[in-house]
Amino acid sequence: MFFKIIYNFILLPILYFIILLGGLFSRKIRKGFAGRLKSKKILKSFINKSKNDSKEIFWFHAASLGEYEQIKPVLSGLKEIEPNSYFILSLFSPSGYDFIDDEQVDCKVYLPFDSYWGVKSCLKIVKPKKIILAGYDVWPNLIWSAKKLNIHTVLFAARFSKRSTKRYFMVRKFYRNIYNSFSAIYTISNSDNEELFRIIGKENQPVIRILGNPRYDQVKTKSDEFTKERTLSVMQRPKRLIFGSMHNDDEKQLLDSILSLLKDIPDLSYIWAPHNPSKKNIERIENYFISKDITTSRLGNSSVNKIDAKVIIVDSVGRLSQLYWDAQIAYIGGGFSSGIHNVMEPAIARLPVFFGPEYSSFHEAEELILKGGGFSIESGAELYIQVKSLFENSSTFMNASYSATNVVHDNLGSSTRIIRSLIHD
Repeated sequence: MFFKIIYNFILLPILYFIILLGGLFSRKIRKGFAGRLKSKKILKSFINKSKNDSKEIFWFHAASLGEYEQIKPVLSGLKEIEPNSYFILSLFSPSGYDFIDDEQVDCKVYLPFDSYWGVKSCLKIVKPKKIILAGYDVWPNLIWSAKKLNIHTVLFAARFSKRSTKRYFMVRKFYRNIYNSFSAIYTISNSDNEELFRIIGKENQPVIRILGNPRYDQVKTKSDEFTKERTLSVMQRPKRLIFGSMHNDDEKQLLDSILSLLKDIPDLSYIWAPHNPSKKNIERIENYFISKDITTSRLGNSSVNKIDAKVIIVDSVGRLSQLYWDAQIAYIGGGFSSGIHNVMEPAIARLPVFFGPEYSSFHEAEELILKGGGFSIESGAELYIQVKSLFENSSTFMNASYSATNVVHDNLGSSTRIIRSLIHD
């Protein structure tokens, strides 16, 4: 009860204040806020339309597009086993909500505000058989209310870092209360399991299993359509480095070295995919390279191999996973700020993968480093040295390429294990 009071009367009001304040400056925050105001109405309308059906409902939740990539193979597999059930997908991020269009989802909504009465009201309307969450996006009132209403809750692809604030005494006590309210938690690895046990203690535990990360399965499924068209060895591709999901902080750290690589390595070119592909940001990137006398071209709907420019700028979303197959080495953004983006898509495309130092929350990045297919860099100078070395040493390059791909293949099968456990637990 103590932590519920702290959360609902102190932490949640502070969070709402921050969101309202942020909404004054961010269209994305305003959009998410407005979407959440409609969530209960959308859920109620969906239930009213289907109230004559006696179908069970599975409610999946993902924070954003990245977490949806974890959920998708599990949702698809469960849909095959439970074809006569309804599937609701809630999302927190507007970017995820706008770009996800899955015909297997019967109702898509923004996650309702995590207020005690609001969440409880939505759950009473929907009456889901199970609530299934992936990764980190755990909302206390949602979990507490589900437990009180005897709704089965599952967290899968759960990751627990040794550097997490959840290890601090009062924070650990707070999260112990939340995680012990789950019906089942499926972690990615042994180390995640160990950290989870440190948080939740030994009493009143949910069902806990180590079942891996289904994102590997999703990446493999998506890549299959590209591999049929791209049978060339990675060594036969153009000498090209792709920068995926680049943040401003990545640019600040690396741009000088990025320019030096272009100057010092003959025939090298770049594919540049900004995390924010807004018109204003695209123009800023173009102007920067043009000011350095470097030719640029926007990708548009063209094939990357038909464009003659030193820097090809990706000006739309949804193409990055395919573009990795047109490069030899990848740098994935976010590692100098909020955390890296998807490193598995370049890995399955046979690319050695570079990223910044903020990767500790990402099991797949740790696996890439351990197996020799991934490289964390602290500076632009380090990126320059290691990329140049790979381009100049074909044996080292191929070892890194094979190692990166093998990390994905060695971790396949998680989706099947999770689906089996969802049915039986």
